[in-house]
Amino acid sequence: MSQDYPRLLGDIGGTNARWAWLAAPGAALQDISERPCAANASLAESAAAYLADSGHHAPRWACIGIATPITGDQVRMTNNDWAFSIAQLKQDLGVERCLVINDFTALAMSLTALGPADLRAIGGSTPLARAPIALLGPGTGLGVSGLLPEGTTGWSALSGEGGHVTLAPADDEESAVLGALRSRFGHVSAERALSGPGLVNLCDALCAIDGRTPTLLQPADVAAAAMAGSDATAVRAVRLFASFLGNVAGNLALTLGARGGVYVGGGIVPKLGATFDDALFRRRFEDKGRFASYLQPLPAWVITARTPALLGAARALDLMA
Repeated sequence: MSQDYPRLLGDIGGTNARWAWLAAPGAALQDISERPCAANASLAESAAAYLADSGHHAPRWACIGIATPITGDQVRMTNNDWAFSIAQLKQDLGVERCLVINDFTALAMSLTALGPADLRAIGGSTPLARAPIALLGPGTGLGVSGLLPEGTTGWSALSGEGGHVTLAPADDEESAVLGALRSRFGHVSAERALSGPGLVNLCDALCAIDGRTPTLLQPADVAAAAMAGSDATAVRAVRLFASFLGNVAGNLALTLGARGGVYVGGGIVPKLGATFDDALFRRRFEDKGRFASYLQPLPAWVITARTPALLGAARALDLMA
């Protein structure tokens, strides 16, 4: 066995911690586990609980993708109260190498390994080979990343905080919604609308505009009511969600020159199913005035694979070590 195996892999979001074990080069991921972050007081405790439950001893290497900026040794999550030192985490895990990267950087590292069964197409045509690729995804927050070609065969994953760019409206209704959100939050980032909590924020904004008291208080409530068609405000909120996401995705595609395509990850869009309006997303994606013709052929996909970021974490250890 290679001296850098076995490996512990993590994909840590604001709500759930996903773990997996990689025993050897070329092996399949084993013992994939998803557990609420709230079940443990810290990242190290979550990892220890996973190792104990799966019967594994200390790994040789570890890579953890986590939903927050990585700017140094001290890490504090944006949508979770976990905070830690990477050096201390390495010591706690007893590993020789501990790589901690942004969760959407990890997800980006998986994109070139995904196949048709892992994706749902949302318009466009054939991607241009060896062209930049864009990635964004609503979950507990809004992750943004991408891949840039490096050399003749390699790729470099971006690490940024594009979910916190300022959200822009595309019509009068969206302007009114953003006005309601601005009165509440001050700065309205894309994440304020394009996330699980963002679904609730959109419902709250619509209720504020209509002078009504909000009744849907959790993201799952909004999604369920929209899918059942039982609440008109929820249906409007999900349409706004698709519109805003298409707008932000189009902006990202223009910024990166993403002629290799645009991927939508995160847990929200797959859970919305047919309630997510692909046509509205695509219309807003392409609605960029003089550059509509540039965006029309760019393909977009929803990632439907269960745990692609864990695969990306495994590849990160090989490609970024």
